[in-house]
Amino acid sequence: MAFTGRRPRLRELFDESPTPHIAHPPRTHRRDYYVATDGSFSESGGGLGVILETRTGERIARLSVPDDAPDNNVAEYRALHLGLDVLAARVPPGSRVGVLVDHDQLAANVNAAVLAAQSPGFEPVRPISVPAASRHHWRGIRARVVGFEEARAARIDSGHNPAHPLANAPDQYAFVNDQPACCPLLDDGSIAEDPQIPPPSRADRHAGD
Repeated sequence: MAFTGRRPRLRELFDESPTPHIAHPPRTHRRDYYVATDGSFSESGGGLGVILETRTGERIARLSVPDDAPDNNVAEYRALHLGLDVLAARVPPGSRVGVLVDHDQLAANVNAAVLAAQSPGFEPVRPISVPAASRHHWRGIRARVVGFEEARAARIDSGHNPAHPLANAPDQYAFVNDQPACCPLLDDGSIAEDPQIPPPSRADRHAGD
């Protein structure tokens, strides 16, 4: 995964990352918005990092806030809850959302919740295990993801997660919280379209690849 000379868009990172429990065809990059989150924990205090973008790479907002989660797992759930709350407040109903996290279990849980909401009995594809201290945040996450038209979570490596620095050094990145958030909607309330071209890593693959 190399993006030389420029900052990779969240859409590109999403397309190159696995989505647990959900098939990942080329059209997965047809999300309207993307959210990347990360949570950090340390004895001296951790943080939550959030980045929101449109599919064209237009940045909607960034957040870097201190946090006092009891451990790293809880911090990851708190960060995603925060990111989804901020995203839901800024995008219209019927939005398609791509989620980027560097926590395997969290990504798997999000996709399991999405699939469960699509089944008649709301039964998850597998048991969902959530840290006890995250159960309230998990309720909020689940409500947000099933409230979008479509949602899908991808698991990204921590080293490639652009929200990672924001979570790990909130004292250094506090200035991003003062940057004005941008509105990604057009004047008529619609969302700007762009050509739907499969990403290079998937464009030339055969069906069985």
